[in-house]
Order: sequence, then C-alpha cells, then structure tokens
Amino acid sequence: MARHKKAVALLSGGLDSTLAVKMMLDQGVEIVAVNFTSPFCNCTPKRAGCQHQATKVAVEFGIPIHVIPKGMDYMRMVENPPHGHGRGMNPCVDCRIYILRKVKEMLPVLGASFVVTGEVVGQRPMSQRRQQIALIEKESGLHGLILRPLSAQHFSPTLPEQEGLVDREQLLAISGRSRKPQIDLAEEIGVKDYPCPAGGCMLTDPMMAARLRDLFAHVPDYGMNDLQLLKVGRHFRLDGGQKIILGRNEEENNKISVLAATGAAIFLPEDFRGPTAIVRTDGGDPDDTVIGMIMAAYCREEHENYLIRKKVCGGEESLFSVGEKYSLSKLEPCRLGELS
Repeated sequence: MARHKKAVALLSGGLDSTLAVKMMLDQGVEIVAVNFTSPFCNCTPKRAGCQHQATKVAVEFGIPIHVIPKGMDYMRMVENPPHGHGRGMNPCVDCRIYILRKVKEMLPVLGASFVVTGEVVGQRPMSQRRQQIALIEKESGLHGLILRPLSAQHFSPTLPEQEGLVDREQLLAISGRSRKPQIDLAEEIGVKDYPCPAGGCMLTDPMMAARLRDLFAHVPDYGMNDLQLLKVGRHFRLDGGQKIILGRNEEENNKISVLAATGAAIFLPEDFRGPTAIVRTDGGDPDDTVIGMIMAAYCREEHENYLIRKKVCGGEESLFSVGEKYSLSKLEPCRLGELS
C-alpha cells in the first residue's frame, strides 16, 4: 500500500528539530508537528519555554502543532524505567520510547505514514548512540519509519526513502556533539532566530533527583502539584517524617500558596518578613512549633515573638507564635538538594 507523503515531526523548537522539519518541508513533505511538555523542562521565566519556542517555529513554517503533556503514566515510568536512569533520575531511553509510542498511535489518526526527528547520532550519550537508537526504534514499534534527516546517511534507508517519498541524496551525515554543522546548515537554508543550546531536562540534576526520590519514597499518591513544588524553594525532610518547603523569595512564596492542594497546611509569617511554608507529613499533624521556628530562622530581623498564620487548604485557620529560631546547622542535614 502506497504511503502518504505526510509525516509527524517531533519539534522541540531547538535547532536540530527545526532543521529537520525545514529539510522535509523543502522536499515537499507535509508535516504535522508534535511537542511533548514535561514538569521537568529546564526552561525558566528568562528563557522562552519549549512549548512556546516549538509553537513559534510551527507558526513560522505554517504547519499545525499538537502540544501534548506527559502525564502520570509518564511519571510512573520515571519511577521504574525498564532501561534504567542516567546519573540523575533521567530515564532517557524509556522517555524516548514513551514519546515515540504516543506518536505511533497518532500516525493513522493524522493520516501520516512516518516520523521525523532531529536526532544526531552520537550527540546525546544515553539515547543517541547507535545501539540505543536501534533499541528505541524497535521497542517503539516504528522500525524503518523514523527518519533522521540530519544523520540519515549513517543509517540504512528508511521505508519513506525506499519508497521515494524522500530523496535520500538530500539527507545528511552529521554526527557527534559539535553544533557547527547545524549552525552552518541553518545559515545555508535560511533558519534564523533559533535558541542557543541550553537548558534541557531537570531530571539530570542531582539535586532534583534527590527531591524526586524522596517524593517517590514518601508520597505514593503524589500528583502534578507535588511535582511542580519540587522546583520551588528549600526542601527539608525532618526526623519525624515531616516534609517542609520554604519559599526563598516573594515569587516562590506565592507559588507555594497557589500549588497547595486541599488538606495541605500552609504557614505564613504574620508580623515578620520570612518564608511561606507548606508541610506534608507521612501521618499525623505537623509540629507547628518546629515549623514556626524554622520559618523564624530565615528571618533576618530579631523579634521577641514570631506570629504565624496556619491555613489548612479547604479547612480552618489559626494563629500561633514562637519565641526562638531553629538552628540552621541542625537543619542542614535534613536538606533535600538545592536548586539554582
């Protein structure tokens, strides 16, 4: 059966995937872009998010784009990936398999017959070595259907190449970690305003890995709000099993309040400048006095008493005070990583 000259392209918005899409459009291939979002993207408010950049590229090229969040099924895979983690909690091989299986399900729905990616052989140590690429392709069920325009000459011809949907002679043989060939290609084919290679996945960060392992160990019923909170503030696991998160600035204090789920205990400084805290316990009520003393420890001013408002989301509010600060040196061994 003849294949359609239409493909689904994985588009992160970075240089490699943008070049791959442009190369296919220049060959007359109809493209539908797909962008997968994650709670652990390393984008920041100062750097445009992956979703934004991918959408920007799609609009510029005049192609449709589907933005798909990685859900809780993805997180359960992150807990126990069949092919293991990297140095942090990054399940790069299984993450790629997860994405490509999702894309395979989309092919018949979108009327597409193959997949395009911006992969460059040898660029990423966990998922773009030749052996891993073959494994990922096999386990995703897309054998022969993943076209990598930047590195195609390093692989056997794919089905779309064999069937004449794509001209193999116009595909490239880029490999390795240098970005110079891609930068030169971008200038040659008119791709401009692409982001510098930066950011990435926070799961590779050892500090985030420590927080995530703690969450998996203590909160089996975690949700997306718990995952978002991992990126905010100072985190401590106290001896009694209490988990406390303290905001480091006004922005983080506000985020903590917004992300608090029903039943969570929020502690706010009432008459002093200090952090907002959110507390979750493995069982029982939080020790209000200890929480208050820890909040006071991060107040630069000295007060005789520190008045604190406790709010249970969806429940009661109360006021209490503490007269001394917790020892930061005693608190330090309880710290769960520190993100920049």
